[in-house]
Amino acid sequence: MKKVFHPASERGHNDIGWLKANFSFSFGPYYNPEKVHFGALRVLNDDIIAGGTGFGTHPHDNMEIITIPISGALEHRDSTGGHGVISAGEVQVMSAGTGLQHSEYNHSKTEDANTLQIWLFPKKMNIEPRYDQKNFANDLKPNQLTTLVSPYKDGEALWINQDAIFSMGDFEAGQTISYEIKIPGNGAYIFLIEGKASVDGTVLNKRDAVGVYDTSSFTIETESHSRILIMEVPMR
Repeated sequence: MKKVFHPASERGHNDIGWLKANFSFSFGPYYNPEKVHFGALRVLNDDIIAGGTGFGTHPHDNMEIITIPISGALEHRDSTGGHGVISAGEVQVMSAGTGLQHSEYNHSKTEDANTLQIWLFPKKMNIEPRYDQKNFANDLKPNQLTTLVSPYKDGEALWINQDAIFSMGDFEAGQTISYEIKIPGNGAYIFLIEGKASVDGTVLNKRDAVGVYDTSSFTIETESHSRILIMEVPMR
């Protein structure tokens, strides 16, 4: 097994008033040649967006974009005619494909929204742009991982244009999670949203992350109540 440890304290940061952003990988004003991507995982932004503000209309193409609200809600509009609100407990997938434009604003005029925005390099280029979202609030069971996105269209998870599988769960202290890599050759980037846990001996605190690869499995042990996001992605 090989590991790369990314402590929260070493993330890039940008504070422009209405947006307080933390970057796990090089993005915008933050560049670190040692943190450009982890396999197909290109962006992991932890954003706090002030009430009544947001991202104006801007373009994307050939990227898989996953949005996971931690608190609050985002309202989006896009050039395909899509319009909706995504709240905590929901997950949204956007395949930018051949190209689209969209905007994302805090749905509240007064309360902050905290979201994770995650970008993956796509498996197939220039597909037709698409959106999908799902509410997982009733699927998240204590001390269990729930699959949020996967490359399989016949399951309960959101489909993604990449051989990637995202899982999330809330775990009490003293739990042991044994994770088997689902797709041979994939690695996994484990992001601790809340709590304290260890991944095969590497201790993670809130917003720390560790990437593991060249392995078929790993074990997570929780030291306090923890919310864990596992992003299994191709490494090539």
